[in-house]
Amino acid sequence: MPYVNIKITREGATPEQKAELIKGVTDLLKNILGKNPATTVVVIDEVDTDNWGLGGELVTVRCTKGL
Repeated sequence: MPYVNIKITREGATPEQKAELIKGVTDLLKNILGKNPATTVVVIDEVDTDNWGLGGELVTVRCTKGL
């Protein structure tokens, strides 16, 4: 039973985009590794940019700088 955890920043991914990610990952595991889609679990965690760091800074700060 594959378990995939996708982490993205909470910046407005639509429900349709999330559904497409889930379907795409499920299809990829089926097509490449032969995994059963019925037992494939995909979880999307949306992380607030105040809780995500990159290069020693909050992503929120980096985004305001345009980096």
